[in-house]
Amino acid sequence: MTRTSLPISGAGRRVLLAAPRGWCAGVDRAVMAVEKALQQYGAPIYVRHEIVHNKYVVQTLERKGAIFVERTEEVPEGSIIMFSAHGVAPIVHEEAARGKLASIDATCPLVTKVHKEAVRYAHEDFDILLIGHEGHEEVIGTSGEAPDHIVIVDGPSDVEKISVRDPSKVIWLSQTTLSVDETMETVEALKAKFPLLVSPPSDDICYATSNRQAAVKKMGAESDLVVVVGSTNSSNSVRLVEVAIEAGAKTARLVDFASEIDEAWLEGVTTVGVTSGASVPEVLVEQVLSWLAERGYADVEVVKTGEESITFSLPKELRRDLRAEADELVAADRRLRGNSALSTSPED
Repeated sequence: MTRTSLPISGAGRRVLLAAPRGWCAGVDRAVMAVEKALQQYGAPIYVRHEIVHNKYVVQTLERKGAIFVERTEEVPEGSIIMFSAHGVAPIVHEEAARGKLASIDATCPLVTKVHKEAVRYAHEDFDILLIGHEGHEEVIGTSGEAPDHIVIVDGPSDVEKISVRDPSKVIWLSQTTLSVDETMETVEALKAKFPLLVSPPSDDICYATSNRQAAVKKMGAESDLVVVVGSTNSSNSVRLVEVAIEAGAKTARLVDFASEIDEAWLEGVTTVGVTSGASVPEVLVEQVLSWLAERGYADVEVVKTGEESITFSLPKELRRDLRAEADELVAADRRLRGNSALSTSPED
């Protein structure tokens, strides 16, 4: 399989491979947190909800000793519980404390930013219009920060029925994994209804979500078929399918694994676009590329729209214990060296 970084052009069977794609910094941090916790404390580590929305990742971590639960009450007293990258409401932290659970918060820092914005504007007595999908874990967590001030807006069609206490004190926030275009369409509709609507200090849409959608837009118009690797409960992966079709792809499909691709999808297809959601490990993309190569789509052109270099440190609770263990090992080594020196007899 040849892989080059080229402009979108030419003829013949080919694959257009989006870049950036796959794991973002928040997902990398969350998955690493589970793995490090298992190494540090041993199994089981309980995780409230899926750590990230990807079937392969969840199954892999389960084999290593992670147990995923939907309710805090399912975790035995005295155990360790980790909160997923999507974030949780303050009441969940309270539940963990009542259950005498040691908690590790793996919420993506970009989601935490939205939580802090919600708290800040609630304290200033704003009505907060949270653009997002009702029932999504991230929306539930953010809403829980200021339930008396937040109204969920699930797209432009919701705008007409929205009412607020004071049209001069309204701000919009958003779920981090939405379609950029649809979010801005919703914002414009909200501004038309509430001309004094305040925008958040910075864009809430995650950089990785924006970047992956930009790459799909670039390749979508020239793709007969776009294969998005990701799980059906992954909001950002589902959005990539929608963005691909809006960009001009004849069709787009969401798959967890290469084995889910139907060969019938390739009928009459010259160009296949391939990308993956922000919670998808690269190994799953490589499997899709191998599957396509075996069927004559061996030439891969990389469609690059940006670079990503953001990294996030591990959750503070985990860093603290890892640091304490490292300090203890250093101290033990020094004691050992000191005892060794004392027991050595000087030469005559």
